[in-house]
Amino acid sequence: MGFVGFALLVGATAAMVTQEGVRLWYPSLTAPPGTPPDAAFPVVWTVLYLLMGIAAWRIWHAAPRPGAFAALRLWGWQLLVNAAWSPVFFGLHAIGAALLVMVLLLGLVLATLLAFARRDRLAGLLLAPYPLWLAYAAWLNVGFWWLNGKPFP
Repeated sequence: MGFVGFALLVGATAAMVTQEGVRLWYPSLTAPPGTPPDAAFPVVWTVLYLLMGIAAWRIWHAAPRPGAFAALRLWGWQLLVNAAWSPVFFGLHAIGAALLVMVLLLGLVLATLLAFARRDRLAGLLLAPYPLWLAYAAWLNVGFWWLNGKPFP
């Protein structure tokens, strides 16, 4: 399943690129209430990347249907923006800019979910946890921005 592997690769690459920021800078921040333990993030993201990959694979097999390739292009764009968030937040320490990336990501994911659901109901359902987690992550991002000096892009 190439889509699953690709999604997991994107996640692993973002995690590797930002290791120093995660290890050194992130613990120095004031965390908003409700921030989960650090160990929760890789577990949640691994599950989400698996679901993203399976959903895209289902759409790929529905490719003869109208709009399937456009839906997969949206999937690719959201994955690209997803990969950008960690380097912006952890690498550049740009909490405000990361929030802008998160808003763009949430919009792309919602568009992808709708495009997938129109072509394959299960593919849409597989993506459903993703925007929920992103909404929570956006709330955390706002909290980090608010509690740590509010620097904006």
